[in-house]
Amino acid sequence: MIRRLNEEERRLWAGVVRSVRPLRPAQAAAMASLSSENAGPPAAEPRPTAASRSAGPRTAGPDTPPSPPSLAPLGRRDTKRLTRGHTEIDARLDLHGMTQAEAHAALRRFVAAAQARGARFVLVITGKGGDGEAGPGREHSRGGHLHHQGRGILRRQVPLWLQLPEFRAYVVGFDAAAGHGGAGALYVRIRRPR
Repeated sequence: MIRRLNEEERRLWAGVVRSVRPLRPAQAAAMASLSSENAGPPAAEPRPTAASRSAGPRTAGPDTPPSPPSLAPLGRRDTKRLTRGHTEIDARLDLHGMTQAEAHAALRRFVAAAQARGARFVLVITGKGGDGEAGPGREHSRGGHLHHQGRGILRRQVPLWLQLPEFRAYVVGFDAAAGHGGAGALYVRIRRPR
């Protein structure tokens, strides 16, 4: 039986899908040769059961709350104005050196405080994910526990976090901060308090 994704998982998956970039031709050729070497016999297609044939499409019941709208990237005009310094950045948060748990909590506090202060645009600096002490993809010890260290963990996670329901009350949209760190920073538009 195939498990359906819940709303949060669908939003996370949508974020992953938006971040996918096509392979360069040389990389695509290398991947194709690897997959053909490792391919086994084709898997048999599952047969539909009587229950699945009669079930029909499922719809949400009347008690299901509507999902919040997806976050839109900042408009081109806003991004240009921020990049050129014509629109002020009301606050900045630098997540360098934080663990994922620390960064998530700090981001939540930061956007809530920014909204309370009436901020319109904030800058969140994740860093580009340079080599740490242990190097990319290696494990290192911190506080007696082993941690898997990849490149740019926060750079990848922060956009996904901003799309979570817990951030929807605070965030309207976000985009890469071309003029303030590029791939290692985000402009975030804060929702006006109700």
